[in-house]
Amino acid sequence: MEKREGKQMSEAFCTSAALALSGGFQDAYTYNTRDGVFSNAQTGNVVLMSQHFMMGEWLAGVKYLVPIFAFALGIFIAEQIQHRYRYARRLHWRQGILLAEILILFLVGFFPAKLNMAATVLVSLSCAMQVQTFRKVNGYAYASTMCIGNLRSGTEAFSAYLREKKPGQLQKALHYFGIILIFAVGAGIGGNLSARFGNHMIWFSCGLLLVSFFMMFGSGRKHGKENVSI
Repeated sequence: MEKREGKQMSEAFCTSAALALSGGFQDAYTYNTRDGVFSNAQTGNVVLMSQHFMMGEWLAGVKYLVPIFAFALGIFIAEQIQHRYRYARRLHWRQGILLAEILILFLVGFFPAKLNMAATVLVSLSCAMQVQTFRKVNGYAYASTMCIGNLRSGTEAFSAYLREKKPGQLQKALHYFGIILIFAVGAGIGGNLSARFGNHMIWFSCGLLLVSFFMMFGSGRKHGKENVSI
């Protein structure tokens, strides 16, 4: 049950906002509590990995390399789930992935500091599943766990609006900038709570994902076949 009035609830702004808030929280969480490694910002991990490898600091470099592979694996898993369960009737495949995310992050909250690498790998896996699964907000392609693509798309739409004065372009830009702002708020909350209260704070992110899960039931109508175009 994931459609409402012809639209998929996974694309609704309220659902996307909760996902972006969680995405920002997760990145700040791993950076602040799991040895300064990003769970979402794989570009940052690539930069730091390369820097350490070039300096001959192999173990330090591997710390950033492993989450990159985990992120790629998360994309692969989510794509396989979509292919196999896109027409499932009892539970929408996107909601199934959200439940898997929640379970993964809940378990991470129990990991002590000596398992920081394993924790970061699992959060990266979870983040990748999310970014692969939720790729549109009100019909606009976006990412719920990172900002660079959203910033490019939002700025492009705003530039077009200034030139052509089409209201739809401004609406598009505001969607992207809104998601970026919400992501930033999530990162700020995640950074502060994680720094103050430690590893268990990833459970806050579980709560946000649970909100998104229930939002996707929409008005209670039975969902149709998955739109294979996304």
